[in-house]
Amino acid sequence: MPYPSPLVSTERQARELEQEVERISHALSSEQTLKSVIDGLPEVAIEGIRRSLATEKRELLTRLEAYRRAQNGDVELMKQQAGDDLGDLLIIARLAQNWKQKDLARKLGLQEQAIQRWESERYRNINLANYMKVARALSLDISAQFVSPNVAKWLPPFDLTHAEAQKVLKHAREHQWLDEPDSDENSIKRLIRYVSEHVGKYGTPSLLRTGINVKDHSEDWVLLSWKAQVTRRAERIIDSDRLIYRPLDLVWLKELANLSRIPDGPIQAQELLKRHGIVLIIERNIPGMEVDGAAFLVEGIPVIGLTLRRDAVDNFWFTLLHEVAHVVLHYRTGLASGFFDDVEHVEVDEFEDEANKFASNLLMPDELWSRSPARIAKSSPPIENLAKQLNIAPAIVYGRIRFERKNYTIFSDKIGRGTVRKLFFPEVLHDS
Repeated sequence: MPYPSPLVSTERQARELEQEVERISHALSSEQTLKSVIDGLPEVAIEGIRRSLATEKRELLTRLEAYRRAQNGDVELMKQQAGDDLGDLLIIARLAQNWKQKDLARKLGLQEQAIQRWESERYRNINLANYMKVARALSLDISAQFVSPNVAKWLPPFDLTHAEAQKVLKHAREHQWLDEPDSDENSIKRLIRYVSEHVGKYGTPSLLRTGINVKDHSEDWVLLSWKAQVTRRAERIIDSDRLIYRPLDLVWLKELANLSRIPDGPIQAQELLKRHGIVLIIERNIPGMEVDGAAFLVEGIPVIGLTLRRDAVDNFWFTLLHEVAHVVLHYRTGLASGFFDDVEHVEVDEFEDEANKFASNLLMPDELWSRSPARIAKSSPPIENLAKQLNIAPAIVYGRIRFERKNYTIFSDKIGRGTVRKLFFPEVLHDS
């Protein structure tokens, strides 16, 4: 599979980025063009998208600048973008030599296609002997630095409590994480290896956003186990479908919200998102894990994970659109670290507040909601009428009323309780 990189490594990629910058610039400078991109969205969403597109433009320009500098021998900016990625270091070394891929291929006595394939994979599938051969051809000196355990990168703790290890193992077996049966000891070792490989490939952020505020969950074995499983499932989809996410592609947002009125809307939403380069994974939460949804990147592709721990139509759609908001608004400003949300928390930081406003306005624009009779209704007709006017599921309106009034005893039979989970897990009896 291709492994998207923040680096621009060929003239073709540079031209593609220049065209994308031009498209974004045109959208930001032309009200008519921007309207065609986000027509029908509420004002609060439009402003957030403007900021997101401006950030995307700056990011693309920085990548282009790094490429042009590297061609002239200045690789510092590109090295900052690559970090310590060993595959990217080979690409940078080639650019520092001002070589094209065919020049490196000639030096190694290979076909140009071999270098193209290695670089498209960021040298992930190359063996050590070939890696060192490429490094020598590029005059790249590879060295190792040993650091004390106190500053080493995080690895899953091997002194897990028995209860915590057994909890994750029980969940993994119940939900088919493990391909074949094995002893408890060996299965736990496999789970630890899965998390270790995940951290080795994607790292672990020192801070994960969890709705109330920013907490340190970098050594949260349960959360990282869940994220590693979501990532493994997402990788298979990204590999088979060759997904591409385009931040300027936003015309589907209203269609997504309108799918809520259809009984199998959640399934259709999963397909719609995939068509637009976003992977939606439904992965049940591990007991004790207070997460409704998450959004993060897997090799540059946005991935949304939902736990369905609150099995109701209103919760599904608000959580999904909250995570979609993170993708649309925070693709370059937080998605790499990831967002892990408990959507019922009311004390949130500015990222979560922005995602909340985006999601709620996409479903029910504030200007319409504030003057609707449904807001103060005690009976169903005004609520059903508003839902019909907005072309969304009535359960969403009922859910917002329950939330705003802080009264979860009203309309409890109207929020579609117990109807979402069985769409994704029809073979499992509903366990409310």
